[in-house]
Amino acid sequence: MTIFATEQTIIEDMTTTILQVKSVTLAFAATAQRMGITATELLKRQLWLVALLLFGMSAMVQSQPLLKTHVETGMVEGLADGSDLAVYRAIPYAAPPVGVLRWKAPQPAQPWEGVRKCDKFGPLPPQPTRPGRTADQMSEDCLYLAIATPATSVAEGLPVMVWIHGGGFQTEWYGGDLWTSLARRGVVIVSIEYRTGALGFMAHPELTKESPDGHSGNYGLLDQIYALQWVQRNISNFGGDPSKVTIFGESAGAISCSMLCGSPLAKGLFRAAISHSGGSFAPWRDQARTLGMDASQKGAEQQGLAFQKHLKKKNIKQMRKMSAMELCDGNVGFSGFWPCVDGYVICDDQYRLYERGEYNDVPVIVMTNSDEGALFTPANMTVEEYQKAVRNVFGDYADEALKVYPGNTNDEAWNSYGDAFRDMGFAWPSYAWVSLQSKTGKSAAYAAYLAQPSEQSLSKDPRRKGVAHADDILYLNNTFANQADKYPHEAAVTEIIQQYWVNFAKTCNPNGKGLPYWPAFDASKPTTMQFSNGASLISVPNMKQISFVDRFYKAKREETESQRTYIK
Repeated sequence: MTIFATEQTIIEDMTTTILQVKSVTLAFAATAQRMGITATELLKRQLWLVALLLFGMSAMVQSQPLLKTHVETGMVEGLADGSDLAVYRAIPYAAPPVGVLRWKAPQPAQPWEGVRKCDKFGPLPPQPTRPGRTADQMSEDCLYLAIATPATSVAEGLPVMVWIHGGGFQTEWYGGDLWTSLARRGVVIVSIEYRTGALGFMAHPELTKESPDGHSGNYGLLDQIYALQWVQRNISNFGGDPSKVTIFGESAGAISCSMLCGSPLAKGLFRAAISHSGGSFAPWRDQARTLGMDASQKGAEQQGLAFQKHLKKKNIKQMRKMSAMELCDGNVGFSGFWPCVDGYVICDDQYRLYERGEYNDVPVIVMTNSDEGALFTPANMTVEEYQKAVRNVFGDYADEALKVYPGNTNDEAWNSYGDAFRDMGFAWPSYAWVSLQSKTGKSAAYAAYLAQPSEQSLSKDPRRKGVAHADDILYLNNTFANQADKYPHEAAVTEIIQQYWVNFAKTCNPNGKGLPYWPAFDASKPTTMQFSNGASLISVPNMKQISFVDRFYKAKREETESQRTYIK
């Protein structure tokens, strides 16, 4: 009975199908007759339409951004940013540096099951709170990175740009912006987080003793290096080419790029670098860091011991039991942690390294802003306060400094304080970088100077004369491009800078069609590209002031050389 029933069902289904085919055939013939063509011709047209539809569907599928892929620890799923970008906001590249891993080198991230949705940015590293940046947004579990990719398949092999944020090694966040405007120009963007403040840069004798490498401090730099190693292993799964990585950063991020260019641990992890306002070329000594003078590990350890005493703790074990915010919030009343010369991550001040040719010789773009110091100068600066600050910083060189940076009125003192801050903190290190590399390196160094006049600035002081520190971010994040009607000149400069940067990431040379030619740096010629109402070549700006700072640093370097302890 079962077999008979099955055969009967088959016969009934076949009869139904034959009747349906007959009906479709008659309808098809009737349609052809109405159109005045043969059934064969109608069939050809129908097949052609089907082919076009299939091709269109295929193109739509192929043009979709790469919203799901895998990394070494599991599958990840991102978000669509428009129709042309996939964004992954929080991929863990290392294990949470908590508990016994606090003040340790980064460790591998743990794998996960299933698909990890990367739709929200990871937390800020613990740092001083302020309006809009509250403690509940922060966590010691902060070692994440974000990716924006225009790739539609893993096989595209696009250039990669890795962003390192600023914040004085104390503040800020990798999730501030993913530079999607750059990604849309054909590069994969990666933004990385790293430990900051005491958690990222505190050295201490106990930490040095427990380290297998005999070093402490520089944990934030080790995070950056670990993230770059992760990029090498995983970025091809996002359509990126690990052999075409450019690192770029602003302020402390730019200083980090400089340090990575000098670190043997970062060798081979990138092929080019772009610095926005930063470089690490100051001398160092075996004391805690001060303005214009970096610290050895020995000096940084002294700072760590002073911090322990400030916290009224007996040892590192007790400090590891404290909450992260107890160590990093502004209420702690102790700050200023910074990378140190430890003989491991950082082997010497970079001036000496570059003189000896001991660095990662890659093409670089190094840019400073025309009025960097406007963001840092106290609003109520007086002549007396200014002259006291000059004498504290420059010592025996104070009289010459006051001639180069005069301050005979309060307004003049305000501007000169900003100029001195610009040159010591940004302009001179940038000049030292491109100048030394042009002498001892094989790779091209390109110098840039952002001087575009604008009403928009992070500095709100009316005495500002030019582009303040961090104003360059407005050109990367399309603030001006999105308000081109209000800021037409700034929007034009935005287009120029972004295209130079992407050209550089793609070819290690910023030059390209439609842009003014930009030669490698030569101190004897107008080779600094100035961005101001377009782009044009100028000689090194503020050379008189930079030459003075150069002499001052040379004297400090010679003075402290015999007092320094090299960590091996």
